[in-house]
Amino acid sequence: MSLTPIKNGITLAELDAWGTVADLGSEILEGEVKAFGKMTAGAPTDPVSAAYFGTTAGKFRMTYPFNEQATVVSGEVILTDESTGQTTRFKAGDSWFVAKGTPVLWEVPGDGFVKHYYAVA
Repeated sequence: MSLTPIKNGITLAELDAWGTVADLGSEILEGEVKAFGKMTAGAPTDPVSAAYFGTTAGKFRMTYPFNEQATVVSGEVILTDESTGQTTRFKAGDSWFVAKGTPVLWEVPGDGFVKHYYAVA
């Protein structure tokens, strides 16, 4: 294990193409919504993992398959907890925690966004 700095300002161009968010189990509602990522710890199927993750602009719905703490490192995203109706806009430097099983509506404006997340299955 090593110390890995989490960098602000990471762009989609610095990440690996992961297909679309539909390939990852989400329902796309608007746009193509391409997904990008780069693992910083573990693998997506591990019980504990961390990575940069970002998408192009669009709107999609997903039910969280894990508990996640995340911080936006570039761009912005609007998240709606569909179980409560609470909507929050997150910009670079903002963070959230979401519990496994929470249905979330994602709205990604502009050129997309990138977050760094820590996930526990």
